[in-house]
Amino acid sequence: MIRCSSCEPFLKGHKNDYRDAEAIAEAVQRPTMSFVAIKTPEQLDLLALHRVRSRLVSQRTGVTNQIRGFLLERGITVRQGLAPLRQALPGILGSYSDALSARIVRLIADLAEDWRQLDERIAAVSAEIEALAAQDEHCQRLMSVPGVGPIISSAVVAAIGTGAGFKQGRDFGAWLGLVPKQESTGDRTILGKISKHGNKYLRTLFVQAAHVVLVRRPHGAKLGLWPWIEAAGRRLHRNMLVIALANKLARIAWAVLARGHAYQARSAAHAM
Repeated sequence: MIRCSSCEPFLKGHKNDYRDAEAIAEAVQRPTMSFVAIKTPEQLDLLALHRVRSRLVSQRTGVTNQIRGFLLERGITVRQGLAPLRQALPGILGSYSDALSARIVRLIADLAEDWRQLDERIAAVSAEIEALAAQDEHCQRLMSVPGVGPIISSAVVAAIGTGAGFKQGRDFGAWLGLVPKQESTGDRTILGKISKHGNKYLRTLFVQAAHVVLVRRPHGAKLGLWPWIEAAGRRLHRNMLVIALANKLARIAWAVLARGHAYQARSAAHAM
């Protein structure tokens, strides 16, 4: 017997199969309960690819952070980002003979080789994800949303399918944890930091998409989103603006999936 976390309030006493079944039977009769749709084999394949890619990216971050740490301990700093470190590393290893011992040079060179291999594996998995996204009509529609590419679109489809598990875009944004925590009592409503509930991987991708929209200003965003972004930017800190935009993009993505049509810039304000 599989026990779901939603059934916890209906569980009587200690766990056993009979009580679990009774709690599930009680939960399914509640009109406000939300249930997760069963994923198709195609969704499970996509999820597996994304999980592997996420692990590889995390490992690459660990390797590059370790390289930076070794260099920083010896007074060598490099600008943030993978590209500056990749560009500076050959020169550092070749010219800092006084600051770096032969052992450290060898260790960093080995780490750089690990980094190269991880880059190759990430590129291979990403290419497979992009190929699958190119063949999926839902992914194609999602990629019409500003800032959303093959990685994000396929991750959304893998996680929620057609979005039928959510009644509206607000529910999807809340599931991603892109809404503030609410700690209210009496007539006081206190909003805090974002809840960070739900799918951490998807939440991270949508935040990255928001950064891309703000920096690159794609054509679709200028047509439909930019008036809202400019108005929000006048009253919100940059970090808060990024989260608000990530939430808006997630809600638009849900609308694109649920309503079966591509993003239309002029009606973006009514997409939720």
